[in-house]
Amino acid sequence: MAAGSSAAGGARCSKSEADSGFLGLRPTSVDPALRRRRRGPRNKKRGWRRLAQEPLGLEVDQFLEDVRLQERTSGGLISEAPDEKLFFVDTGSKNKELNRKRTRSQKRSLLLKKPLRIDLVLENTSKVPAPKDVLAHQVPNAKKLRRKEQLWEKLAKQGELPREVRRAQARLLNPPAARAKPGPQDAAGRPFYDLWAKDSECSCCPRSLGVWRPQHLHTKPSQAPAVEVTPAGASYNPSFEDHQTLLRAAHEVELQRQKEVEKLERQLALPPAEQAATQESAFQEMCQGLLEESDGEGELAEGQDRGLEAGGDQAEGAEASPAVRLASLEKKTEQQRRREKAARMLRAQQAAVRAARLRHQELFRLRGIKAQVARRLAELARRRERRQAQRLVEADKPRRLGRLKYQDPDIDVQLSSELSDSLRTLKPEGNILRDRFKSFQRRNMIEPRERAKFKRKYKVKLVEKRAFREIQ
Repeated sequence: MAAGSSAAGGARCSKSEADSGFLGLRPTSVDPALRRRRRGPRNKKRGWRRLAQEPLGLEVDQFLEDVRLQERTSGGLISEAPDEKLFFVDTGSKNKELNRKRTRSQKRSLLLKKPLRIDLVLENTSKVPAPKDVLAHQVPNAKKLRRKEQLWEKLAKQGELPREVRRAQARLLNPPAARAKPGPQDAAGRPFYDLWAKDSECSCCPRSLGVWRPQHLHTKPSQAPAVEVTPAGASYNPSFEDHQTLLRAAHEVELQRQKEVEKLERQLALPPAEQAATQESAFQEMCQGLLEESDGEGELAEGQDRGLEAGGDQAEGAEASPAVRLASLEKKTEQQRRREKAARMLRAQQAAVRAARLRHQELFRLRGIKAQVARRLAELARRRERRQAQRLVEADKPRRLGRLKYQDPDIDVQLSSELSDSLRTLKPEGNILRDRFKSFQRRNMIEPRERAKFKRKYKVKLVEKRAFREIQ
């Protein structure tokens, strides 16, 4: 077992010993030159790694790295570069210029020409050209623009120029007159005026050109007032008549609401006991129409029998029908065709004469036609006036802007027993925020809305706690 383990250890250390090239000191060490080379699949990743670690793979990597370095530094392989690129002839003229003393201005100019250190660090020193970006050289609608340029070149040869060029030439020939700026002496003679007055007609006031606004922007969506004055009966100390008038209005609203509720209850109520459905009535409803259909089927059967009887009588005359059909399918003679053509022409002439006679008779109906047109115009004007009056009446009413219909808010009213004799004990009524919200709906500024209903996404699970269960 020990020998096996030592053999295994020798096998594990053989790789490092082979890489070093020296004979190991262990008794199980073998000469790396005499060891058989392990072979394995080369198409696996494990084979690639083994080949990359072998001397041949290392040499290939070093060669490729050297080639890439030469391409980055010199732009290509040095062995393939010409002599003019690798060597130059030293004529000594530069040394003379360096030995010559420079003035301070020359040194300053040289320092200005010398690039900064930060620019040299950020400069790309690679001689390998960057790959061409195809998308950067693409121009949208390049073909269309090229055809347009070719067209204008062709038109320019004929003497026709684009509109922009013609306008520019016109501005060069007739330059606009320069506006004279007002001086301080001109401002001294100006009259005084009120800047905020509505009827100010001063031409010296700077007026900026306003933005064009559509016509419907200046019209209100509704002619209803923004803030409606509450009735006199809703005050804290109303008169008896005003308070009763407000109570009557609230009472009518409640009556109308109660009538709608009663109507809905009547429609959804169950029928009385005497009108309730029984087993016999349900059976009659199920059999409704079955007897009538059976009677109709008997009549239909009788009609079929009569048809069969009559069919025997007609069978005798059916023998002559093929001869009649053959006679109808025979080719027409030339005389028959001429007669049919003459008949068609005669009918066309008669129709033309009849139409001309009717047009001639229309001349004698001019007075009646004028009266009919006048009546029609009067009817249209009357309808127009009625529509205009209807629009004026409905101008203050809220329109239907959404799926919900506008509903008037409840009237804020206090009963006679709830009226207080002082402002301290007065009970507040209504809500300002709700009143403004309803005002927006009434004036067609927003659509009527309803409060969003909360819908739970999961079912509530009730759990009895252990402490509570122990108490029970």
